[in-house]
Amino acid sequence: MEKYIDLKNHNDYTKLQNAGNTIKNGGLVLFPTETVYGLGADGLNADAVRKIYEAKGRKQDNPLILHISEIEMLDRIATDITELEYKLMHAFWPGPFTIILNKKPIVPNNVTGGMNTVGVRMPSGTIARKLISYADTPIAAPSANVSGRPSGTNVKDIYEELHNKVDCIIDGGDCEYGLESTVVRVINNIPTILRPGKITPNDIEKIAGIVNIDKNVLNKIDINEKVLSPGMKYRHYAPKSKCVLVYSDSNNKLVNKIIEISKEYNNPLIISSTENKVKYNIKNIIDVGHNDNLMEIAKNIFTTLRKVDSYSPDLVIIEGVKEEGIGLAIMNRLIRACEYNYIKI
Repeated sequence: MEKYIDLKNHNDYTKLQNAGNTIKNGGLVLFPTETVYGLGADGLNADAVRKIYEAKGRKQDNPLILHISEIEMLDRIATDITELEYKLMHAFWPGPFTIILNKKPIVPNNVTGGMNTVGVRMPSGTIARKLISYADTPIAAPSANVSGRPSGTNVKDIYEELHNKVDCIIDGGDCEYGLESTVVRVINNIPTILRPGKITPNDIEKIAGIVNIDKNVLNKIDINEKVLSPGMKYRHYAPKSKCVLVYSDSNNKLVNKIIEISKEYNNPLIISSTENKVKYNIKNIIDVGHNDNLMEIAKNIFTTLRKVDSYSPDLVIIEGVKEEGIGLAIMNRLIRACEYNYIKI
């Protein structure tokens, strides 16, 4: 069996047949989606799913998402789907949108964290869709990373921590978006965003007429609280270095506060927007992208967070962004990466 499949520069998707067979036989496959890389296994095989938790060091109450290739596959895993839920799926699938549905008994409890609901997504990436089709089963796949670390948006970033833990690696180059999917649960006939992503509150409001944002999107979750969405409860997206997130509606106040904080440390590192990096008089700065292009920042954020430990900084100071559109998703990831060490001025 070919363990490494390189599809970065060509589209010979027949190579994915072996990877599909690996899933069928209970193995683990590292594969790209349009959001981040996933660590995939047969989502209807509890023993295979258990390997995901072991490879990642993931808590058992942190649910997984099932990825499907066609809408017909949904009938195998979900039940009592409402008209609004179908409307949302038709609007945003295939794409970076996960919906929480009532599960059928065939879905193992270790996929759902013991709950009677399951998150389902139809990715838009051709490699992911072809892999699921060849496997002929919904693929359970959290982000490809050791739990707590930043998600992987290319194979290079995650190879060392995962290559000895998987049976097959599919390299499709850089992911398109760089942030995990938006997760939604329809509650009392109102779509509620549990985890923000590329699909924004405004996008959902255009389809449903109304949208709620869960209180836990930007707040710390109690350790005893059950969560419907992955990526919300535990330390996540985090480098080993201590981080602080700083935000202000005034760019001058933002820059001045970061300069003030940086002077308190011998070896600080600033994750800065392109526009602001010339304003900081320190040696260690990583440019994460332009303030007026939040999609660029979203795509770069996890790779950037993986770089910071190589600087051995006393403190990582991160510029925040406006909590609008995909900015809400960026801030959700950064707040957790900083373990809620957040200054808003």
